[in-house]
Amino acid sequence: MIEMRDGARIPLHTTGSGPDLVVVHGGGVTIDIYRRLASRLADRFTVHLYNRRGRADAPPRSVPYSMQEDIDDLATVLAHTGATDVLGHSGGAVVAMEAARQQVPMRRLAVYDVPLQVDGLFPVDWLPGARAAARAGDIPLALARTGAGLNPQLAASKLPMRMQVAMVKLFLRTPIGRMMGELVAMTLDESASIDEHGGPASRWSGITAEVLLVCGASGPPYYPRIHRALAEAIPGARTLEVPGSNHDGLARATPRLVEHFAEFFARP
Repeated sequence: MIEMRDGARIPLHTTGSGPDLVVVHGGGVTIDIYRRLASRLADRFTVHLYNRRGRADAPPRSVPYSMQEDIDDLATVLAHTGATDVLGHSGGAVVAMEAARQQVPMRRLAVYDVPLQVDGLFPVDWLPGARAAARAGDIPLALARTGAGLNPQLAASKLPMRMQVAMVKLFLRTPIGRMMGELVAMTLDESASIDEHGGPASRWSGITAEVLLVCGASGPPYYPRIHRALAEAIPGARTLEVPGSNHDGLARATPRLVEHFAEFFARP
C-alpha cells in the first residue's frame, strides 16, 4: 500500500525479481489485463502494477478529472519502489510521457500506442458524440462510437452504427466488455484531457529519459505517425512497429512483443 501526496492509499501489486519496472495501465481497463505481461517479465524484472484511481482497488479519483493527479501518483509510485524504468500503455503511456516531460525521474520509458495529441494527429471528432451517449446512459452507443472513432482500420467501424451497437451489446456480456462499459465515462474524460494536453511535438523535446515508442503494425494508422513525430523531437528516442500486433498487444503479451521490452529495459 502506497500513500499518495494527498493522503490517498493505493495498493501495489508486485511480482518477479530483478530491476524494478513500473507498468502504467491504459484507460478503460484495470491491471488485470496485464497479468500475463507481468508474469512473462517476472523472471528478469520486479514488475510493479497499480490501479489508477477510480478502478478496482484504487480510491476514487478527483472530480473533475485531472491528469496531474495521475502524474503525481506515478511519481509517488516511482519514489516508493525506487524504480526508474516505466512501461506505459495507451492512456497510461500519456501519463508516463507527461510525467517524463515534467522531469519526474526516469531512466528508461517505453510506451505502447501512446495517443498523445501531437500536431492534431490523434483523432477526436468522435469524442463529443461518445460523451453525449455516456451522459445519457447509453453505454453501448458510447462504446460503439468510441470503437469506430479509434479504430478506423477495422471493417466493423464502417458498418452502420446500429449494427456496431448490436455487436457492442454482445461484447458487454464478456468480462472485459463489462469492465470497459463500467469505465467508459472515465475513459472519455481521459480522452478529452489528452486532447487538451496536446501541442507540437516539440512540447516533449525536453524529455531526458531514453524513450522507446512501440506500436502494432496491425493497429490504428495514426500511432506510427504520432510516434515518428515524437521520435524526431525527443533526443535519442526511437520507434518500433511490431508485425501482427494490435492495440491490445500488451494484454496478449506475445513472447515476441515482450522480448522487445525486455531487451530495452535490460540494456546497460
